[in-house]
Amino acid sequence: MKIAVPKETVADEARVALVPEVVAKLTAKGHQVFVQSGAGAGALIPDQLFVEAGAQITADIESLWSADLVAKVAPPTVQEALLLNSSVTLISFLEPLTNGAGVKAVADSGATAFALEAVPRISRAQSMDALSSQSNVAGYRAALLGATLMQRFYPMLMTAAGTIRPAKVLVLGAGVAGLQAIATARRLGAVVLGFDVRAAVKEQVQSLGAVFLELDLGGDGEGEGGYAKELTADQQELQRTLLAQAIADCDVVITTALIPGRPAPLLVTEDAVRGMKPGSVVIDLAGSAGGNCAVTVPGETVVVHDVTIAAPPNLPSMMAEHASQLYARNILALLELMTSEEGSLSLDFDDEIIVGACVTRGGEIVHQGAKAAAGATSTPASGA
Repeated sequence: MKIAVPKETVADEARVALVPEVVAKLTAKGHQVFVQSGAGAGALIPDQLFVEAGAQITADIESLWSADLVAKVAPPTVQEALLLNSSVTLISFLEPLTNGAGVKAVADSGATAFALEAVPRISRAQSMDALSSQSNVAGYRAALLGATLMQRFYPMLMTAAGTIRPAKVLVLGAGVAGLQAIATARRLGAVVLGFDVRAAVKEQVQSLGAVFLELDLGGDGEGEGGYAKELTADQQELQRTLLAQAIADCDVVITTALIPGRPAPLLVTEDAVRGMKPGSVVIDLAGSAGGNCAVTVPGETVVVHDVTIAAPPNLPSMMAEHASQLYARNILALLELMTSEEGSLSLDFDDEIIVGACVTRGGEIVHQGAKAAAGATSTPASGA
């Protein structure tokens, strides 16, 4: 099988879909791997390392996009999708619930496309779960960013000049990113609190040495697939009020709350920011979905009421080397499911992982959420 790795073209994307370690495993099984020249530069992987792993370096973009299988990180642009054809299988992040135009362009090419964020969250698919692997990177980096932007120490310091109390860090959302942020902030010596509307994660938060912030919102907030469900309007208002009281006593707040396919829930109001100590920090990991903080500016770092609010657009890309390693291993695990013993593609659409991750097939969008997003994109706006 011919496997191709194009260079990422989206701004701020430094990751690469495959790394030499994985390329070597693929070529050892008889696959041909073609890597676009410079594809690994952002992850500090020179072309020569790919060559030593058995890959061929090429600058022929059209041949890359017509390979048997194309592996990417960021969703292909509409222009890139035009290079695909019906004989190509694409594995990438595709943002199927929000990227209607992009998914439609891939479907129009006839390519069979799999979205890594659509891989079912079941035990058998854990090694393929790129959403989780990259969220781990994001949570780790968020805790470091909070420590960098705050002009105070994280750990308690006992010196001849006196004792400095440890910083207090509050992490909102105890999914993969949140739990990693909690663990990292604890390693750095901060006093950490974790909050989630799902009562089931309390034990996980406490196992990391953090205090679970319990708010009585009138019921558990766990929804389908283990994700947090959307709260009622009254519950959301109560949550914001109670959180504001806890936030006022914190030095760093890291927000990670996302509901797939929907705007990020508002957790930190402007009044809550106003109530924080000068020099405090909010790291908003939900900026791409509008933000969990009322004064977040997606993709930017701003200072409001003497509080720094950062909403970095792509934290995993800031750790491109290790993020790429994890991502490549996710793709390898999925490829092993997709290929026969002889090494050819063998897509079993009776397999819940294959059918769950498939977004386009035979010129059509087959993922229900992506269908809705594409329909919304193509529907003319009404008005006077």
